[in-house]
Amino acid sequence: MEKIPFTEIGLEKLKKEMSELKSIERPAVIKSIAEAREHGDLSENAEYHAAREKQGFIEGRLLELENVISRAEVIEIDRIQGNKVTFGTSIKIVDEETDEEKVLHIVGQYEANLELGKVSTSSPIVKGLIGKSVGETAEVVTPGGKKFYEVLEISVIDKSIL
Repeated sequence: MEKIPFTEIGLEKLKKEMSELKSIERPAVIKSIAEAREHGDLSENAEYHAAREKQGFIEGRLLELENVISRAEVIEIDRIQGNKVTFGTSIKIVDEETDEEKVLHIVGQYEANLELGKVSTSSPIVKGLIGKSVGETAEVVTPGGKKFYEVLEISVIDKSIL
């Protein structure tokens, strides 16, 4: 079974979501289903069908979370050296073609959020950059073709970003 890398904070967020689904959302939807049943004919009862659909989503998400949490491997940020691009580092790179600079924070797939600059270890750009040091160039294969990025800076990710 393949392990899934997480920061401690990221894993706690998933555990909290699972707890809320089990203790708040699941009981609420069960109550909604029971109330909708009391309204009679289920074949034309929109409230009943909406509640059943929500129940299906909740149960599916719980299964996914249980699977992910069981395979989670917490990587301790404090033990990361920050001299090579790895999980738990923040990096500044430059596109060698356009001179556009980017700052990326390398996290696991369940913590990724492009709007916040948090990029998954499974993304093509990070796969190409993993193991590189400052000053090294990485060739990254993207849907639009090959791109070349130079690593300008590497540091341990700031926990406030997580």
